[in-house]
Amino acid sequence: MINTDLRNLNPLEKQIYDRLFIYSKSNPPFRIHQAAEICNCSTSKISKFVKKLGFNNYKQYMHFLYGEEIFHPKDSGELNRLRQFIDDFDITMIDEFLELIEGHKKIVLFGYGPSLICAQYFEYRLRTCSNKMVIAVSDEISVASMVDEKSLLVIFTVTGTFHSFENVYHASKNKGCDVTIVVEEYNTALFAQCDRVFWLSKYPQPSHLLPYEKSRTIFFIFMEEIIQRIQSQNKSLEETNSMNELEV
Repeated sequence: MINTDLRNLNPLEKQIYDRLFIYSKSNPPFRIHQAAEICNCSTSKISKFVKKLGFNNYKQYMHFLYGEEIFHPKDSGELNRLRQFIDDFDITMIDEFLELIEGHKKIVLFGYGPSLICAQYFEYRLRTCSNKMVIAVSDEISVASMVDEKSLLVIFTVTGTFHSFENVYHASKNKGCDVTIVVEEYNTALFAQCDRVFWLSKYPQPSHLLPYEKSRTIFFIFMEEIIQRIQSQNKSLEETNSMNELEV
């Protein structure tokens, strides 16, 4: 919806409005630099005038000026899906995941393809706010060599269908490691490939997309909530320690 109110314009902007309106009656659509020349002002002044009128950009203002239909871009399906996810977010998952992290000295992150890239980013983020040993690994052999009875293996996967985690799970359990899968879409086959599943979303991505084509945005929302919580806890601890030092 466009809400155009000329009362918001100052005298100079009203003058710009009148000049461009008159010019448009006998001339074809014109570019923003031509509008600036017509009004004897800068293009930035024209741009500010357009925004103040309530338009998103100069092109939209031109459509209005010449009586053409104004295109309103629609939200993508992905934006709607993410909005649903956020509205339905289960905050208890944050508490439960944090409890798992706190119960282990070493956190090993794993995934295939784009999920591995996410794991590598989460490695960096967790290292900056946690005193845990955190490492992202790229293959099953590395997983087996890194985990032990003090480790938590976190596997990231959108669908759980690209590759089975059964071998990774059994190799990790042989080392006494706890295994958790963070998955976006519901997949009952994963229950036999880990100790615990964090199923993030009830709203699946389009079925025509292959696993590596699907968005990982929900991973980032979930993990950033984890990281924000850790940072908040660190801040509270620092403040408590500072108060205790003052009292001594």
